[in-house]
Amino acid sequence: MKKINLASFQPIVEILDNVVFANNGNVVLCYEAKLPEIYSLSEKDFEDIHGAWFQALKSLPVGTVIHKQDTYLKKTYTSEKLPNTSFLEKATHDHFKGREYMEHSCYLFFTLTKNKTLNNAKYVNPLRKMSKSIVQKMDDTIYSFISSVSDSVSFINNSRKMELAPLKSNEIHSLTDDFFNGYNVGYDTDILLEKSDVTIGEHYFDVLAVNSELCFGESVQSSKTNERFTSDDFVFHQGFVDGLGLTLTENHIVNQIIYLDDKQKWRKLLDKRIEELNKSSNFGSQNKVVLKKIQHVQDQINADDNARIIRGHLNIIYWDKEAKNLEKIGAKIKTEFKELDIIPYYPGGEERKNYILNSYFCFSSNFSNEDLYVTDLKHALCLTLNNSNYKSDATGIIFNDREHNIPVLKDVWDEKKKRIKARNFAIFAPTGEGKSFLANNILRQYFESGVRLVIIDLGGSYTKFAKLYPDQYTVLRYESGKNLGINPFYISSMGDLTPERLEDLSVFLFELFASDLKVTKTQSVSIKKIVLHYYKETIDEEHSLEGFYKFVETHQKDLLNRLKIQSDYFNVARFLHIMSEYVGNGIYSFLFEVSEDQTYKIEEKRLIVFELDEVKDNKEILSVMLKLIKSAIQRTIWRNRAEKGIILFDEFAKQLKFDNVLESVEFYYQAIRKQNGAIGIILQSINQLPNNSTSASILENTQVVYSLNNEKGYAELVKRLNLSSHDLNQLKSIKNNLTGPRKYTEMFIKIGKESNIFRLEVPKEVYAAYLTDGKENEAIMALYDQTGSMEKAIQLFIKQ
Repeated sequence: MKKINLASFQPIVEILDNVVFANNGNVVLCYEAKLPEIYSLSEKDFEDIHGAWFQALKSLPVGTVIHKQDTYLKKTYTSEKLPNTSFLEKATHDHFKGREYMEHSCYLFFTLTKNKTLNNAKYVNPLRKMSKSIVQKMDDTIYSFISSVSDSVSFINNSRKMELAPLKSNEIHSLTDDFFNGYNVGYDTDILLEKSDVTIGEHYFDVLAVNSELCFGESVQSSKTNERFTSDDFVFHQGFVDGLGLTLTENHIVNQIIYLDDKQKWRKLLDKRIEELNKSSNFGSQNKVVLKKIQHVQDQINADDNARIIRGHLNIIYWDKEAKNLEKIGAKIKTEFKELDIIPYYPGGEERKNYILNSYFCFSSNFSNEDLYVTDLKHALCLTLNNSNYKSDATGIIFNDREHNIPVLKDVWDEKKKRIKARNFAIFAPTGEGKSFLANNILRQYFESGVRLVIIDLGGSYTKFAKLYPDQYTVLRYESGKNLGINPFYISSMGDLTPERLEDLSVFLFELFASDLKVTKTQSVSIKKIVLHYYKETIDEEHSLEGFYKFVETHQKDLLNRLKIQSDYFNVARFLHIMSEYVGNGIYSFLFEVSEDQTYKIEEKRLIVFELDEVKDNKEILSVMLKLIKSAIQRTIWRNRAEKGIILFDEFAKQLKFDNVLESVEFYYQAIRKQNGAIGIILQSINQLPNNSTSASILENTQVVYSLNNEKGYAELVKRLNLSSHDLNQLKSIKNNLTGPRKYTEMFIKIGKESNIFRLEVPKEVYAAYLTDGKENEAIMALYDQTGSMEKAIQLFIKQ
């Protein structure tokens, strides 16, 4: 047959759900496989996946044909899934649009054949016309087969590493069309089968195969060393045949076909072949090699009761618009095979057509003995590709994958809590590695997706990006000797005085005057009674800490009696003594000197930055500031629990020098559980968190971890976050590229139990928006002062 037109020849007679009835009598169950992300798997993960495949497939009925098909297509990134509204979103959308990458699809087909013995002639023409009578009807054999396959699929899905999903009818037709249309886009075409080549539309096709035991070298395994990332002090692993997958950046299909045969039949056959070879009086070197390999297979079968004899076939079909390029692609594939100590077979003429046409899933039972190697199932499964592209979530923060630098959306909020119970995050990186840059990137995207941000900053790293949203942000900056304009006692009416508000106020007061004591229930009830009494007695006055203090001072003799509070429940004299520092002539009274509450300024703002740079070395003021900020947050941002919110502590280590600050921050972690929110901390090293129960509680509630490059190593990070050995290998493999057209930094991201290395590459506009120091930053700020618009300033800066 010189020319095939799919319209006049239909290989599929009928499809019921994901069950295909082919015109050659085969019944095929079709699945799409969702595989783990490339680089996310350790040596043990590869072994576990190999074991899962073996357990799932070994018990399928004799005569089953399993066909795993991995299709890799060159594509250009469309950016259609990226947001495209704001200035920085548009810049990101345009920056990545048109970038080349490899699209990977993986399918698994289980075939019940009409020809149970699986003995085929050398060439089977799959496209001869068949009579309808050959098509199998739904009978007990087919139902039994479907049941066996369902058990195998359930086992794979329960392994939690992979997922097999049944294909839909339209997906199966689409696969068929794509295959016979030669992956030409935009038009239908014919297959031209010439003596020298196979052409479909604009594409020239070729194939290389592993079709005999002689192709294999000494051994195969489930994984091998990844030379690209391995270094002197650690070994990074990849799947044994990963070099034929995503990293082969050419259009290609990897077909792995396994015929499950009768063990006893093959034992007899091997015995016979060994006997024949032993009888050969003139031992050629080739005969010796074959004998040795067959004896090795036989030894394995005899030694292992679990051994499952199979016949197998592996081929790689590849194509290009230029016939001359096929040779180059073939050379690349041969080089990969050479590294695996496998010598592929290059079919020509009739055999090439046979290999290409019979790699269509309905026809993969057509290979003859001469096209198949004999081995154990465990051996064959080492040739399985077990990973895929980075997975993008439906929504999330944009990072980049490690393979093609294309955007990947990672849902680090996890609304439905599939991966994480707490969405708090931590960023670890030494000075100069880009902590603030990364934080800007995460927060900016959260902000643009509708999340409210509160940033408690000791370094001034966020003002610039805030200025891109002039009506939506406010910066409250602490200046020496001045207050922040927050009055925790302010109420607009008695209706504000809810039980929650009283609770918050009592906690606030205890933190001020009894931070060194454990608060008892009796003390807590006492202070709430006194606060409520104060408000009721002073309805028409302006309420403040000073007012509360004076009220307690004035009524100290009869206050406890009037409220039926015993003197040992609440020490009034102690309260007045300690609180005197914050009122009147007390040294910290300026913190609370406020005629009106300024928190209304932040109520409508979605981006609030508290800049406490000037206060970072004063334990008392910093501690009070954090308490005041907390009271403002509770009264404004946390009022609406449906609204998502994030609180970020930047330069956290500077705040952690003081014990009471750590306790104050721990409160945020406890309170955030009741809110629709998250807390982020930024540290140079995890060692900056004291090794105590408070820190342990904070780390336990932090389930999203970002780490940038750290030349000093990651030992403490691994120890305190209980990271796995593969997590450590991933961390050690981080490499930044800050030269050339595509600059990026790499980072380790762990979301719950899932981890991988991601890249951060941004367009010039985004880079300019995140800069926090240096001459470039000064130049942008000067342009901002001239134009009054951060967007214009960035555009002018880029033009210059």
